[in-house]
Amino acid sequence: MADLRSLRAVPRARPAERNTLTEHRKKKVEFKLTRRDFVKIAATAAGSAVAAQAVTTGPLSPFGELKRQQLRGEPRLPESANGPRWGMTINLDTCIGCNYCTWACNAVNDVFPDKTWNIVQPDQTATRRKFFFSRPCLHCQEAPCVEVCPVQATWVREDGLVMMDYDRCIGCRYCEVACPYDARKFNWEERSEENAYVPTWGAPEVARRPRGVVEKCTFCVQRIDAGLAQGRVPGRDREATPACVNICPVGARVFGDLNDPTSGVSRIVAEQPTLRLREELGTASNVYYIPAKEGA
Repeated sequence: MADLRSLRAVPRARPAERNTLTEHRKKKVEFKLTRRDFVKIAATAAGSAVAAQAVTTGPLSPFGELKRQQLRGEPRLPESANGPRWGMTINLDTCIGCNYCTWACNAVNDVFPDKTWNIVQPDQTATRRKFFFSRPCLHCQEAPCVEVCPVQATWVREDGLVMMDYDRCIGCRYCEVACPYDARKFNWEERSEENAYVPTWGAPEVARRPRGVVEKCTFCVQRIDAGLAQGRVPGRDREATPACVNICPVGARVFGDLNDPTSGVSRIVAEQPTLRLREELGTASNVYYIPAKEGA
């Protein structure tokens, strides 16, 4: 933005000069771009895009920064809202890196290994203590993916879930690029092969996504909605709770209503130091992390 003082110093054009200035502004600037120039520009742009992707969407780098900014003050409470707001807590100090959450998600949501919705990656604290970082879709309340979608194929429900309309998606991948957590995957191919995670880790509960759309974790919305219709409570009743939460052998994941102060997730957020990934971006995600303890 221009400095206001410098703007004040520019003298106003006198009436006799205005036509000249106007015609000057209307003149078109023409330049010739050779094929060699075009190749150079394209290569530079491609390199910048790759670099931006690596820096802004890598699953571990942004978290590494936030680890050094762990909350040490008053516990934060969930934002107030009418009705439920579904969220999750993930205890990084408890997670053992078994990948059960990934495999159960792959089976129940018919996800293939190259399109994994849940990731589990090894990491370490500042004192080199090893732990495992786990990440589903974070279901942001101020979701960048929603803001950039040109056809409104993704949106935030009243209960906080970020949803996709696969019939409406045009495959532009704007949402995939905008997501700072690398939580969205583009479906490049029509999949006809059998899912290797079925039936060992579960059976598909949703339709397989078609070629040419972006897909992502839904917190197993099919279970949440069906469970509520049957009078069940997500996070308390297994039938209404995400598969990744049910399968965890050490209880590292807890799911429930962040607007219910008696729910497990609300109590954890209120009573323990937690953080949200890249909170400085203002995405207001519905996934809270209990950081891994420092030490040997």
